[in-house]
Amino acid sequence: MHGYVQNIEKAALENTDFRRVVYTSTNSQIVLMSIKAGEEIGAETHDLDQFFRVEAGEGKVILDGIEHEVSDGFAILIPEGTLHNVINTGDEDLKLYSIYTPPQHEDGTVHHTKAEADAAEEHFDGETTE
Repeated sequence: MHGYVQNIEKAALENTDFRRVVYTSTNSQIVLMSIKAGEEIGAETHDLDQFFRVEAGEGKVILDGIEHEVSDGFAILIPEGTLHNVINTGDEDLKLYSIYTPPQHEDGTVHHTKAEADAAEEHFDGETTE
């Protein structure tokens, strides 16, 4: 397949992994995420732009100390250098997808749990999906 053409909402809703990289190009990357109730991504800053789209659940996004309540349908754009965190404040998994520009993770990365993601030290190595 050239490019990524999928029902991203369906893919995000069906995903049960904390992090699953589904497509990586030279300049961007699509990552599915499922954050368990009470879990969070953890405060972080990137040297890239990141976009989130919430497909299910309830949460809180913190951008440079400013909190925003989010749920199904919310889009979040995080500019490069912004300290951010995504926290699941609901009782069900927070389902979302993220687009990194440029890529952040190695293509094909799957972290089943947040603990796996925290233990990993992988970063984009220049390898793309195609």
